[in-house]
Amino acid sequence: MDHRSYMIILYDYYKELLTTKQQQYFEGYYFENESLQELSENYEVSRNAVHKQVKDAEDKLVEYEKKLGLYQKRIKILQIIDSMDEKIKEQIEILI
Repeated sequence: MDHRSYMIILYDYYKELLTTKQQQYFEGYYFENESLQELSENYEVSRNAVHKQVKDAEDKLVEYEKKLGLYQKRIKILQIIDSMDEKIKEQIEILI
């Protein structure tokens, strides 16, 4: 999996643990495909400030996954579910 996809997945799990600014910059950079320069102009801050916030957000997301492992646990659960009866599998997938 490429870095961008991995960051987006981790963001889905842990975005509430980031600051509002980190969320805004991350979403602009990753979801709206804005450049660091565009974000800096939109928020009237330096390009370095935006870069630092995006980088800090990425680092935090990786750290949260290392500590909590929610994404890896989901993958393991899905692997277990694949070997189950179809009816039970469907019910469990609805829950997760």
